[in-house]
Amino acid sequence: MSSATSEPKENADANSKWLEAHYDPLANLYTFSSCIALADLHGDGENKLVVGDLGTGVYNMKLKVYRGTSLVSENTLLDLPTGLVAFLMDQHEPRTPAVAVASGPFIYIYKNLRPYFKFTLPPLEVNALEQEVWSQAREDKIDPMSLKEMLEGIREKADVPLSVRSLKFLMLEPQEMEAYVNLHKQQPVRRQTVITCIGTLKKNMADEDAVSCLVIGTESRDVLVLDPEAFTILHKMSLPSVPTFMDVTGQFDIEFRITVACRNGNIYILRRESTKPKYCIELSSHPVGLVRVGKNVVVGCTQETLHGFTQKGKKLWTAYLPAPITTMSLMDHHARGFQAVLVGLTNCQVHMYCDKNLVGVIKTPDMVTSICFGRYGREDGALIMTTKGGGLMVKILKRTAAFEDRDTTPGPPAAQSVRLNVPKKTKLYVDQTLRERESAVAMHRAFQKDLYRLRLASARAYVKALESSLTPMSSSLSEPLKMNAVVQGLGPSFKLTLNIQNTAACRPVMNLAVSFLYDESLYSMKSAFFKIPLLIPGLNYPIDTFVECLSDKGISDIIKVFVLHEGKSAPLLTAHINMPVSEGLAMA
Repeated sequence: MSSATSEPKENADANSKWLEAHYDPLANLYTFSSCIALADLHGDGENKLVVGDLGTGVYNMKLKVYRGTSLVSENTLLDLPTGLVAFLMDQHEPRTPAVAVASGPFIYIYKNLRPYFKFTLPPLEVNALEQEVWSQAREDKIDPMSLKEMLEGIREKADVPLSVRSLKFLMLEPQEMEAYVNLHKQQPVRRQTVITCIGTLKKNMADEDAVSCLVIGTESRDVLVLDPEAFTILHKMSLPSVPTFMDVTGQFDIEFRITVACRNGNIYILRRESTKPKYCIELSSHPVGLVRVGKNVVVGCTQETLHGFTQKGKKLWTAYLPAPITTMSLMDHHARGFQAVLVGLTNCQVHMYCDKNLVGVIKTPDMVTSICFGRYGREDGALIMTTKGGGLMVKILKRTAAFEDRDTTPGPPAAQSVRLNVPKKTKLYVDQTLRERESAVAMHRAFQKDLYRLRLASARAYVKALESSLTPMSSSLSEPLKMNAVVQGLGPSFKLTLNIQNTAACRPVMNLAVSFLYDESLYSMKSAFFKIPLLIPGLNYPIDTFVECLSDKGISDIIKVFVLHEGKSAPLLTAHINMPVSEGLAMA
């Protein structure tokens, strides 16, 4: 084993709250957070680390127990462990907990690190047609090919699924079927479910050393509560999908709540009084971790997000992560009354979240696959992690470490979340509120009446503008035009520029003319009427003309501009130009 080495300088600030107690990169531990627990197995006040090691995934699965930095016990497991918990199953002295390891359809109970009891899940109902088909095969009434055809027909139509034996048979090649049938036809058909997750539930007291029941989730979409002594099923609940993660709180005899994340991407909340889910939380992506913090539930999802929900399913917040989640666990420091969520990420970091605030980051030499926080040995604040390469890492929280409630990531200032000092309601406000309540109908009718008048006035003005062609765009579909006018100069000579544009998609406009109407005693123009050349769609055509002011009395008037089409009496566009006051003659 190698001792902890000093980390790079850039990691010093991130890990300043933790002491490097132990790091063994060659521990050969391959496990998940659901298969790791801390427990005082011998009643001596010194907690041990219990690990369900997956080995290679095919063989070498073991139950390992660590004391400090050394391995003190190993027990061989027959199948892959799916969950591991430590619980008190009786009131006998000394009060030493038992270890329950879920593996396949079995729960192996260990007391004093020795095998004590094996619980087997009850078998499921077998399809009657499937049993009949296999009984015919046992009596050699049908050949393997006919057996395959009949089983395929049963699989498509039957409500009860086929057994594992039949499903494996349907996957075989034709040359392998006869040997498989001869090997299994004499055995009865059975359908057995397996355990997907496991937890503990206090029996009738909330004390830390109270007797606990086992709670297991199965592949058959059931949640079972087992008696801690007789290991009989006390309560059975059904789910719409297969449970994958589970969190349990409360007491079985009083009131309990089980929060279950399922494979269909939903989270269901089960209560004591019902056998079906009480609440449902629909997620946008599949859950990869579930942790209860106080009365709230924190869920990690595959979209690199962390969501907070109430125990009734109301969404509270969302935090976005820099990398996908590998594992999640609860950090509950009883001595300081501090709770946080530990989230292992694929970028070799472990983030600590207090609600949606990131309060700490731990950098690790390898990607973390399991996390456990609690009392290890005689130290209360121990953080135990295993890595993807099989390493074992132990850190101890410094007694001087302090976690701030605010987020350490850059973002809006803290003052943004401070509540405003809203003044109290005055007597005038209360009187106005009472008046609005009493006269609500009359006020609504007066508002609607004024609104109808405004709409009517707007409609009349719009119709008038259309009839007189005063709009800046023509209403004609055959000649869609747009025009604006600009006046330049101080006087007495003004330059008048008309910008005309054809807004049609691809059709040119021709045979247009422009006419000016003005007071001839005030203004004069060289030509008050002239034709417009062909207008290409999308191009702006500036047309310039000069206006001479004849009055020296400092007055001005309106010049009306009409865009006409040959053969039509109504103008296509009309513009009223408010001429500025001439300053040239007045200064002269």
